[in-house]
Amino acid sequence: MSQAGHEIAAHGWAHRPLLTRGPRSTHDDLARARDLIGDLTGAAPQLFRPPYGVMTGATHLACGRLGLTPVLWTAWARDWRARATSDSVHDTVARDLRGGGTVLLHDSDCTSATGLWRNTLGSLPRLLDTCEQRGPSVWPLRDHGGPQPSG
Repeated sequence: MSQAGHEIAAHGWAHRPLLTRGPRSTHDDLARARDLIGDLTGAAPQLFRPPYGVMTGATHLACGRLGLTPVLWTAWARDWRARATSDSVHDTVARDLRGGGTVLLHDSDCTSATGLWRNTLGSLPRLLDTCEQRGPSVWPLRDHGGPQPSG
């Protein structure tokens, strides 16, 4: 994925809520994920999305020490729910879709029923069409907050 130009970010190692972890455990979890991604791709990630979207003081400190920028979202698909479908994923995101926003989608079954990621994947063509119709541009998260790419 990295060689194909996809952006790789960190999400932590154990996917446990960071509210239940102390400063050392939080740092070690983020460092382990960052280091493995760096070893596998040849470049340490620069972005971090906290599990469940929860940041703590310890998380902010660990991110600063590890060179990670925390990222949250403005629209989410709720694509981990057992009743999620490609249509519900699209409709849930489209409801909150705004220019300059960040969309949260899941690509694994880590905390959802087996195979639900397929609904997320199935919703992408329609989501991209909706973005094109409404005007928000789609670009890599690393460019979020900067000038919008033209074209």
